[in-house]
Amino acid sequence: MNRSDWEALTSLPLYVWISIFAALLAQSTWLFIDATRHGRSRWFWGLWGLIQVPTPLLVYWLWQAWERRRDRRA
Repeated sequence: MNRSDWEALTSLPLYVWISIFAALLAQSTWLFIDATRHGRSRWFWGLWGLIQVPTPLLVYWLWQAWERRRDRRA
């Protein structure tokens, strides 16, 4: 990370940082609770949800759809 990248990050308003934090926390909480309900790796999904938005959520939904489809075939 060079100096201009750092300056760009520090120039973001506080409400942007709060929004990012809220989105990460909400996503992580939802993934953890839903994975617990379905007997999946809840800690994996919860921690991955804290790292980035929205990729873990999209992957989880695709994974769930694949699992449901696989279960219907069996």
